[in-house]
Amino acid sequence: MGKSTFFNKVIGRRVSIVEDTPGVTRDRIYAETEWSGVHFALIDTGGIEPDSKDVILSQMREQAEMAMDTSDVILFMTDGKEGVTASDREVASMLMKTGKQVILAVNKIDTAELPEDFYDFYELGLGEPIAVSAANMLNLGDLLDRIVESFPAGAGEEEEDTIKIAMIGKPNVGKSSLINKLLGENRVIVSPIAGTTRDSIDTPFESDGENYLLIDTAGIRRKSKVNENIEKFSVIRAVAAIERCDVCLLMIDAQEGITEQDKKIAGIAHEAGKGIVVVVNKWDLVEKETNTMNDFKKEIARELTFMSYAPAVFISALTGQRVDQVINMAKYVAENRAMRVPTGQLNSLIADATMMKQPPSDKGKRLKIYYVTQVGVKPPLFSFKVNSRALMHFSYSRYLENKIREGFGFEGTSLKFVFREKGEKEEL
Repeated sequence: MGKSTFFNKVIGRRVSIVEDTPGVTRDRIYAETEWSGVHFALIDTGGIEPDSKDVILSQMREQAEMAMDTSDVILFMTDGKEGVTASDREVASMLMKTGKQVILAVNKIDTAELPEDFYDFYELGLGEPIAVSAANMLNLGDLLDRIVESFPAGAGEEEEDTIKIAMIGKPNVGKSSLINKLLGENRVIVSPIAGTTRDSIDTPFESDGENYLLIDTAGIRRKSKVNENIEKFSVIRAVAAIERCDVCLLMIDAQEGITEQDKKIAGIAHEAGKGIVVVVNKWDLVEKETNTMNDFKKEIARELTFMSYAPAVFISALTGQRVDQVINMAKYVAENRAMRVPTGQLNSLIADATMMKQPPSDKGKRLKIYYVTQVGVKPPLFSFKVNSRALMHFSYSRYLENKIREGFGFEGTSLKFVFREKGEKEEL
């Protein structure tokens, strides 16, 4: 039908996967956009197959129905080259029962001259159809004008101060199941087929007066297993989701333990300077002894040494065990990532640290730290004025980082350091 092509043209970037394979867009895909000064969320759904008994297709139909329930305006995209089909009539009947404003678009009309069977679309009973070509961007402006005009009063007001949380991890670790448990509804398709979630799905929600946006990414597979174009796009999109989030929930399979792929995924989030919470899922399936959880925490510390700052939560998305802790921990980490430390307290702590452990020296020249200031947040960024950058060894930098964490916390977020010599500008 060209829904995904239309979606991408409107958003202005490749958000939905566009392939010739029918049924590629399987979940609701959310993206924020704007037209004529009105901000709104566009939701690209899987195609509706009214009578399908296929597991994935039937869940796609449920997803489309949920999207319709939460929307203000429904855009019904039909195929102008195929003409009116039996499925179109069934879907039109379903849409009329929603009581929502429905706009009928006839896609793939690539010329100004309308085909003779265009007027057959009036039979669907959804009012005047709009002829468009998503691929060639013909009449998209007219269609967007109609959409915006149909919004109820007050629609399009943007919400601020939203904590964006990306669910990351290997395929089939339970990311979608955790989202469903957190939201209390089947917002994301869940099946035992690895790779079901192919797109990043943005789901806004509220908890205890705080606004959140959950981003469910496609499971990131090893490169050797990324054979299909669809899978390749999914990896790119997962990385993009990490880039735009505040906190990553790195989901680990408790039965598998920490794998090389988990380390690579964690490394992407760490390098991006994001807040990180390690979520160990399927904990209900692990046989417990006295120190089972502590032993797993030691494994996390041993295997993910570069992000020892990340807290861990042990959950079961299936039973709901400790799931309520996940969002609270994500909020806590987001707050730490945005925290600022007073310059006076920071310099006092660093002075004490250098007295406790003397800075390194080389050929009779010793490192001197003149002062430190925090110059950024998200992630916290500290600028050190020193006599010689070459004398700042990695081990001493790590020691200073540990002292800052001991003094101020910053659990869940990486810290970034820059070292400046006298006379250097503070160009960050």
